[in-house]
Amino acid sequence: MPGNRLGNGPDHGEAVTRHRRRPPRPGARSGEGSVSGLSRGVFILFAVACGAAVANVYFSQPLLVTIGHDLAMSPALVGSVVTLTHIGYGLGLFFLVPLGDVTDRRRLIVAQLLLLVAALAVVAAARTAAILLAGMAATGLLAVVTQTLVAFAASLAPPAGRGRVVGLVTSGVVIGILLARTASGLMADLAGWRSVYLASASLTALLALVLYRVLPRHRAAPPATLRYGQLLRSTITLFARERLLRLRALFGLLVFAAFSTLWSSVALPLSEAPYFLPHGAIGALGLIGVAGALAATVAGRLNDRGLSRRTTGIALTLLAASWLPLAFTRSSLWALAAGVIMLDLAVQAVHVTNQTLIYALHPEAGSRLIGGYMVFYSTGSATGALAATSLYAVAGWGAVCALGAAFSCLGLVLWACTAPKRSSA
Repeated sequence: MPGNRLGNGPDHGEAVTRHRRRPPRPGARSGEGSVSGLSRGVFILFAVACGAAVANVYFSQPLLVTIGHDLAMSPALVGSVVTLTHIGYGLGLFFLVPLGDVTDRRRLIVAQLLLLVAALAVVAAARTAAILLAGMAATGLLAVVTQTLVAFAASLAPPAGRGRVVGLVTSGVVIGILLARTASGLMADLAGWRSVYLASASLTALLALVLYRVLPRHRAAPPATLRYGQLLRSTITLFARERLLRLRALFGLLVFAAFSTLWSSVALPLSEAPYFLPHGAIGALGLIGVAGALAATVAGRLNDRGLSRRTTGIALTLLAASWLPLAFTRSSLWALAAGVIMLDLAVQAVHVTNQTLIYALHPEAGSRLIGGYMVFYSTGSATGALAATSLYAVAGWGAVCALGAAFSCLGLVLWACTAPKRSSA
């Protein structure tokens, strides 16, 4: 089975894929995981569903001040809204996403979407902080349907074009993450913060119906004989065996800690002097970051050409450099915009590269590989959100930028210290 061995370096995928100059279109019959007649439109539907689901994790970020005032929550308690959502997401990655390797993925996706509708309704109706926080944690837990969709799309793509498919689907994730802030800010200004979650619940219910009718059935592979406990233990075993998975998980943790450091706290200086921006204006900042979607698709193509390590190094360098213009946010919105574009391009390029490489290790365990990797993503996101909001209250925006730069530079150092060894052959 291709990809079962690591080879001689952490990015052995470069050597394996370098000869693939003309990968077949997604959906063409070509090797394991391909589906005859599957159109590009289906993969676009995957991207839309991913974006809609993951947006629920980020809707709250421009709304924290309003939610806090409405429910009489302290600043520290308001900050825990973001953290609890990410904790729920992390738990779902480990306990729910692996089920995609042993069950019909179509039915699993639809079931999770319907449960997500219920969680969003709880958030929209919350009248106390306790109910709100419980609903947010459940929303995060069930929003991991995004990763089940990513693994499903990767399994349906021909190996030679998997990077393109993962890039396309991840572009939907990028747009969902960034436009979540824009949409929630605008809707909160127009109809209150609760309308954001009511609208999302309606859209999620519609997507559940469409996906049930459109997605192909997924037959569970031989690992379906695993019991649930064995399935979870096998995820840990994969990490113990695969150096590439461990390395790419660390990259994911660091880049998303940097990503969350910015996006969980940037609303704070923008809502204060000298800007005093409303929710809609703060949320519109996400439109600038949509350039990250371009990085997702381009990075996928570069991975299909065997340029994974080079793509990672360039992206991590760009990520570290992005914090220089971001440090001037209080004096220039143009500097903020430049930093946002640089940061989002870098993070998504690394993320697509990570997912493409780790899925190729064991395609039959794709859900476990991506779910396990995304636990580190969620850990990094929660760490960045909690640290940034706490640090801002104590030391201000400059300290937040120093924190983000530290996460970014650690990633670059890790990349430099893990250069692939040359094969003795």
